[in-house]
Amino acid sequence: MIAATGDVVSALAAKGATSTLPIVFVIGGDPVSFNLVASFNRPGGNITGVSLVTNALGAKRLGLLHDLVPNAAVIGLLANPDNPNAGPVRKDVQEAAHVTGQQIYVVNAKNERDFEPAFGVLVQQRAGGLVVASDPYLLSQREQLVALSARHTIPTIYEFREFVTAGGLMSYGSNIAGAYRQAGVYVGRILKGEKPTDLPVVQSTKFEFVINLKTAKTFGLTAPQGLLNAADEVIE
Repeated sequence: MIAATGDVVSALAAKGATSTLPIVFVIGGDPVSFNLVASFNRPGGNITGVSLVTNALGAKRLGLLHDLVPNAAVIGLLANPDNPNAGPVRKDVQEAAHVTGQQIYVVNAKNERDFEPAFGVLVQQRAGGLVVASDPYLLSQREQLVALSARHTIPTIYEFREFVTAGGLMSYGSNIAGAYRQAGVYVGRILKGEKPTDLPVVQSTKFEFVINLKTAKTFGLTAPQGLLNAADEVIE
């Protein structure tokens, strides 16, 4: 059995490596559009798993950021260009920005060397906020990204609460711990004899909004009561 967790690339590599060993994935994109499975209800073949649908939440994250910094005319979008989801996320956020009258400035980062230059460009463009796109590598570098956001005073919203517990401002997305638990359940069921083709792909249906008030204060921001009421968790 192969557990392909983290990104679409890993899952595709696992699928390309074997058509017989069972594969359980956890990814942030649509597994059907990437030809990982035939459909959510009937995956087909030797692969199934959990879809976090994080790449479809860029517009929602932009809206939450707009609620906190409504006067920000320019918003940055930090994405990993090597992630297949980068294009759909960019399109989603740019369409949402058109509605709010904001300008989106995209900066790319696929390794640690790219972070400082990316934030330097955002400062030059006078970005009043930043949306960090869904990406496993960016998640793994959350402490550095949170530190850069604080150093350059750029209010930032991320995908997972792990960014916020590391000192980040806000997050909106699926509960990643729950997704991995579900993947573990599928692994157990397959080890007991069930087949991946008979296990529907689980799609995230519950999303959590987390805000760190301590970080907001360091940015000189006061969260409106409506935003606080919408939060699933407020860190003080």
